[in-house]
Amino acid sequence: MRKSKTLLFLLLLSGFYLTAQTNDRAKKLLDQVSTKIGSFKTMTFDFDYVLENRQENIKQETNGSVTVSGDLYKLNFLGAEQLFDGKKTYTIVPENEEITISSVEEDDGFGINPSKLLYFYKEGYAFQWDIKQNVMGRNIQFIKLIPMDENKDVKYLLLGIDTLRNTIYRLIEIGANETRTTLTISNFSSNVSLAANYFTFDASQYPEYYINQ
Repeated sequence: MRKSKTLLFLLLLSGFYLTAQTNDRAKKLLDQVSTKIGSFKTMTFDFDYVLENRQENIKQETNGSVTVSGDLYKLNFLGAEQLFDGKKTYTIVPENEEITISSVEEDDGFGINPSKLLYFYKEGYAFQWDIKQNVMGRNIQFIKLIPMDENKDVKYLLLGIDTLRNTIYRLIEIGANETRTTLTISNFSSNVSLAANYFTFDASQYPEYYINQ
């Protein structure tokens, strides 16, 4: 009886040790990604966005693009352009010829601010080493991110990292209602030269637009 208890204890201990090892691997890889991304002055990339709920027979697909410099960003998504100049957010909707100006940063619809999309995971998540996939010749290692605070909307996220480039390739959000949202990054470029006024809103370019502020 004593031997079986000792064996059980050793198995539990080895399980905790292996979990700690994989968590350390996950942290090390995330740190490498953070360091790589933090070295870029500017970033620009396209993305494909898919929202799917098989139980409700819902599947929506769209795409967009983002340019980021520090906290500043310009996002093109869902037929609108959103610009953050460091103080205000400008949402420009050509279809309605309307511009909304706010002093508070708004979500991009994915629940993550575009300027923080590539390093949002640094706070508020526990992480685990997950599966590895070969995607068109690229080795993508997934890290499972579990919200540390109670989140009624999100079960967990899967962050897919290109292990050769140490950049993010894919982000999958699994919702509590079984909604699966996938964002896949493509055409990523760093340290791209931008005009000095790239993130500056110029109302004169929209003479016929209604401005709501």
